[in-house]
Amino acid sequence: MPNPTRAAWPRCRPPLPLAVLSLALLHAHDASAHDAELNAPLSLRRTSQLAETIPASRRGQLPSLMDGDRISGRPDLETVVEGNASLRRGDTVIRADRLEHDQPEDRINARGSVHVNQSGNIYEGPELELKLETFEGFFNRVRYRFLANGGQGEAERIDFIDSHVSVARIATYTTCRPEDYPGWMPAWLLSAATLTTDTEENVGIATDARLRFMGMSTPPFPSLSFPLTGARKSGLLSPTFGIDSINGVETTTPYYWNIAPNRDATFYPTVMSKRGVNLGNEFRYLEEKYGGEARLDYMPYDGLPGPRYQLQYNKALNDYLDKFGKGEATLKDMPIFKPPNSSRWGLWTHHEQTFDPNALGFDSLIGTLNLNRVSDNDYWRDFTRTPSLTQRLLSNDGSLNWRKGNWSGVARTQSYQTLQYVPSPIVPPYDRLPQITADYNRYDWGGSVDLAFSNDYTRFRADPIEQMQPNGERVVSQLSLSRPLLTPGTFVIPKVMVNARAYQFKTPVLQPDQVELPIMRPNSSLAVPTFSLDNGMVFERDATFFGRAFRQTLEPRAFYVYTPFRNQDRLPNYDSAANNFNFATVYTENAFSGNDRISDSNLLTLGATTRLIDPDTGAEAARLGVAQRLRFADQLVTLPGGVPVSDRLSDVLLGTQINWSPKWSVDGILQYNPDTHESARSAFSARYNPGPYRSVGVAYSYQAPGTPTSKDGTKSVDLSWQWPLNDLWGDKGKDLGPGRGQSGGRWYAVGRLNYSLQDRKLTDGVLGLEYDGCCWIGRVALERVTTGQATATNRIMFQLEFVGFASVGRSPMRTLTQNIQRYTPLRQPAPGPSRFTNYD
Repeated sequence: MPNPTRAAWPRCRPPLPLAVLSLALLHAHDASAHDAELNAPLSLRRTSQLAETIPASRRGQLPSLMDGDRISGRPDLETVVEGNASLRRGDTVIRADRLEHDQPEDRINARGSVHVNQSGNIYEGPELELKLETFEGFFNRVRYRFLANGGQGEAERIDFIDSHVSVARIATYTTCRPEDYPGWMPAWLLSAATLTTDTEENVGIATDARLRFMGMSTPPFPSLSFPLTGARKSGLLSPTFGIDSINGVETTTPYYWNIAPNRDATFYPTVMSKRGVNLGNEFRYLEEKYGGEARLDYMPYDGLPGPRYQLQYNKALNDYLDKFGKGEATLKDMPIFKPPNSSRWGLWTHHEQTFDPNALGFDSLIGTLNLNRVSDNDYWRDFTRTPSLTQRLLSNDGSLNWRKGNWSGVARTQSYQTLQYVPSPIVPPYDRLPQITADYNRYDWGGSVDLAFSNDYTRFRADPIEQMQPNGERVVSQLSLSRPLLTPGTFVIPKVMVNARAYQFKTPVLQPDQVELPIMRPNSSLAVPTFSLDNGMVFERDATFFGRAFRQTLEPRAFYVYTPFRNQDRLPNYDSAANNFNFATVYTENAFSGNDRISDSNLLTLGATTRLIDPDTGAEAARLGVAQRLRFADQLVTLPGGVPVSDRLSDVLLGTQINWSPKWSVDGILQYNPDTHESARSAFSARYNPGPYRSVGVAYSYQAPGTPTSKDGTKSVDLSWQWPLNDLWGDKGKDLGPGRGQSGGRWYAVGRLNYSLQDRKLTDGVLGLEYDGCCWIGRVALERVTTGQATATNRIMFQLEFVGFASVGRSPMRTLTQNIQRYTPLRQPAPGPSRFTNYD
């Protein structure tokens, strides 16, 4: 953008010969108003930038500035300029060998090397006739270039309807640039009988159009529309194609409906060769007080039988074989498996709304609603590209969040749809119908004490037989008081907490063949006190490592917690689970998450952290931490089915994070058992990111069998990358800016592989190639998604993108972005260029 304080004035021109004349012709529809404006005193007005558009009411009042080598004419009738002739009015500049201006008609006739710059759009040709104020006219044998997307082409004639709409006849169009294709043979070219462009609506419409790419041409399209910019517009989107090992060949023809600037909808019917037609649609909205999105997929008939139907058939077939062997059935009784005429559907919605808090005396009041439902248990395995992906627990919840002063809380209802899978069933979680919380937090109460008071009422509902415990209601209140003692180099934080909870439930009446539930009193309550003392120190020194100066810290920390034993075996467990052993939980009072179990504790956690900090920028270059727990008494409170913890020394926890330079980063965590001299859990990752479109990452994770989070254990390696293949033969490219690639003719390798060392197989993976051809991009990707212990979905995605025009095929962009950390698209949306970019 030019400097606004200078761009408001005409550019200086070299001195011209005395024969060169200059004339300013002023036009006005209302003479009296115009005279009043001329007589008004001049005043300067501040503006942060020059106006991108000129109001229609002002166009007729703008002056026309003409200059050239020779000028002649009659005042108020006509003006003729010859030799280096130019005319400027507002955002329009016309240059030619000869200009004739008919002032009463406000019409321009230009001949010889005509050049028109209209708001940054360039038109060039031998002959132009144009009405300046309305921008009506025609241009013969014209070459044009649009500012918004770099689109350009040629036409036998362009008719200007107004300043926004033009119709090109016998025209071509492409976003390829001559400098990228010597000899001007663009990679792709659209030819059309007529090409109508509307820069206000940002849409182009071609009739009798053909698209030629690399010497191949499509059949003629009666009508074809495309966007001139990245702005939204209603209409058919480019069709997408893909191949899936489960669904077969997939073809989608989306239709986009731009309802309003803050609302839109997309309809995407998908034809699956093995299943049928899936009717999908998505609606998005954003209002002043609320916003959200909703998606509904519906398949009237699924022609591919799922595993549940196969199991039913297998059972019927086994029954028949048993009867046939006993002579109780004949061949005509053999069951015939037919795909059921069943419909499949999925619904996903999210809504968020801000209410007026003053009506209820709150400071803020925000509501949210989420609905996630599918038709059957196998939906997550058959349709892996839905918003829920491969989730088997679909949450449906509504909540109202409020805040008033130091108080805050939420009222919610939450239920789950659990998608069961026979080889690995899961126990459904409890529904919360409802849950109401109220929390109070006050810092520096009385000038020195931090006070926290939380309350939670929840009614839990689930199948009592599956859960092996009754449904019930729970009230939890927790009060904590702490007195932080802080100095620049030390901190001591004593804290006292009391957790009180009460239950009310009825033990259900069971049938004789049902499993007996644990004996629990209909009304139970419990209060558990806790004392903790958190203290540490921070030492600093100047240090030098590998030739770099740092500020090094040493931060020892000791955390003691004491909670007396309270028997909780007769209490239900609705939401508690064992905490993972990591740096986020090692300095906490409770060994469990949730509110149903408060661990008895008499332990001391000792740890230390050292950091290397760049003294100039404050950036952390490296961090190393270690921590271990010392237990003075057995932990007797356990989860149902658990055993007391008697180890006096916990595993040693080691963690590191290194960001030695912007290019390299390393993270690692190790849980080491000093008794067995083995690692119970470890995770390491490293990433190399030397520049745009160059990133390589590798991660290793190990979980020993028998841990609370993994019964069978895991051991895997994950590798991901994005890298220009041209680097291999010395072509390093150049940085063209964010989202513009690194020049054309470049190949990029992208991918991610997750390999299970324990099972010796590839669990998930993506392999792809991208090619940047300047004005077009080609992508192909192979993806594997595990959907069961012995099943996986494989698919191939390929896309041909004509930059600034359209794309064909199924885009792998979502897959690449989700799987490859720091993946950078070759093209990204960017703000449109200013009309002053092509300022004449």
